[in-house]
Amino acid sequence: MVGLTRGGFPPMTGQDQDRACIGRLLEGETDAMEELYDRHNDLLYSLVRRIVGVPSEAEDVLQETWLHAWRTAASYDPSRGSVGAWLVTMARSRAIDRIRSEGARRRARETAGATPMEASPNDPANAAAESERRERVRAALAQLSPQHQEVLDLAYFGGLSQTEIAAQLSAPLGTVKSWTRQALLRLSELVPREEWL
Repeated sequence: MVGLTRGGFPPMTGQDQDRACIGRLLEGETDAMEELYDRHNDLLYSLVRRIVGVPSEAEDVLQETWLHAWRTAASYDPSRGSVGAWLVTMARSRAIDRIRSEGARRRARETAGATPMEASPNDPANAAAESERRERVRAALAQLSPQHQEVLDLAYFGGLSQTEIAAQLSAPLGTVKSWTRQALLRLSELVPREEWL
C-alpha cells in the first residue's frame, strides 16, 4: 500500500514525532530534546529575533526557552495544541519578557544619567541568513487568511495578549484563541523543517 510503513502503519507526521519526543523526554531520553531542537529551533529563532531585535539577546531567550521546555515537558497538554505551538508560545513569552525587562533597565539607566550601550553591528553572514529566514516566514504568512495574519501579527510581533487582541478586533476571546491555533498549525504546514536547515 502506498503511504504505509513496512509494519503496515501510516508514517508518523511531524506532530506525531513531536508528541513522541515529549513522551521520551519524560522517560529521561536526552536525544528527544535534540530532535525537537532540530525541528523547531530555526523557526523559534526567527520569531524571537524579530521580537527582541538583537541576535545575542535572541540566542539568550532561545536558551531560556529550551531549558524551560526541558524542565516543564510534563506540562505539555496535547489537547491545547501542537508541541510546536507550545514551544512558539513559550519563546514568544520569554522574548516579550526580555523586551519589558530591557525597557525597565533602560529607564533605570536614563534616570541615573547613564548612556545606553549601542548595539554591535550585525555579522554579514548572520544578516544574510536572517534575511533569508525572514523572507520564508513572510511568504508563509502571506498565504494565511487575513484574520490569521492579523492575530499572529498582533500577538507575536505586536506583543499583545489574546485578551487584548480580542478587544482590539472586537471578537470573542474564544474566537481569537481558535484563530491563533489555526494560524500556527497552518504556518507549521507552510514552513516545514526541511526549509529551515
